Amino acid sequence: MLGVNGLTRRFGDNLAVDGVTFEVPAGAMTGFVGGNGAGKTTTMRMIMGVLQPTSGTVTWAGREITVADRRTFGYMPEERGLYPKQPILDQLVYLGRLQGRSAAGAKQTALDLLDRFGLGERTGDKLESLSLGNQQRVQIAAAVIGEPEFLVLDEPFSGLDPAAVDSMVDLLREHTTRGVPVLFSSHQLDLVERLCDQLVVLARGLVVSTGTVSELRSRGRVLHRLVVGGDAGWVRALPGVHVVDVDGPTALLELEGPGSTDLVLREAMARGSVSELARVVPSLSDIYREVTS
Repeated sequence: MLGVNGLTRRFGDNLAVDGVTFEVPAGAMTGFVGGNGAGKTTTMRMIMGVLQPTSGTVTWAGREITVADRRTFGYMPEERGLYPKQPILDQLVYLGRLQGRSAAGAKQTALDLLDRFGLGERTGDKLESLSLGNQQRVQIAAAVIGEPEFLVLDEPFSGLDPAAVDSMVDLLREHTTRGVPVLFSSHQLDLVERLCDQLVVLARGLVVSTGTVSELRSRGRVLHRLVVGGDAGWVRALPGVHVVDVDGPTALLELEGPGSTDLVLREAMARGSVSELARVVPSLSDIYREVTS
């Protein structure tokens, strides 16, 4: 398990990361989400030792992390860091060797990865000759070529088509199944919601919420949608009902309790037909907007 404990990073007078604390458990996929400038990339760079924290620590397996530990990690930066004029197979083997793989082992793993990403016929091509999406595939292969014990991925799904996303998801699941912790950031909240075992939400350099999607949903406002046969504006006069929005026959309501639900239903039925009165399940985008506002 990886632990982030009170990490803080200043750039001059700018406090980019402010006492960030969270854990990435073994075998779990942890989504790291936040807006531009929230501090996600800076935090990931401190985890990997690319940046030194102003204060705070990173732990691995319950002790302070070492350079040797980080050599066993796989890292995918948001900015592509491979060599544009080198053949993709050659540089993957080179990177595998740097992480302790044998030449034969690194080559076989690289061939397997390129094949599963649809690049098996392009092993000798230079990176710069590939599309941006295919370059992203090679970058992903570079992150896992060393059979890492921990994965840190900054926007790994950027530029990938749906088929490549599915291949990437399968690859990550293989790693978590064997106990590898995975931390990844993404602005694609639909993917984060589908994939992650837990979330860490960052805003203005601070952790504003952590937990599973279900846990984050349970902490937010409970809203109900009412759909009636006529105009629903009459709900504004009901006690125990906070009207979030009314649009013709549809109203979005925050109810104080079961009694308020019964009151709304009785009043609606007395006025005509009722098509719907149901709890609204918020999307991750809704939750994100609420906790970061």
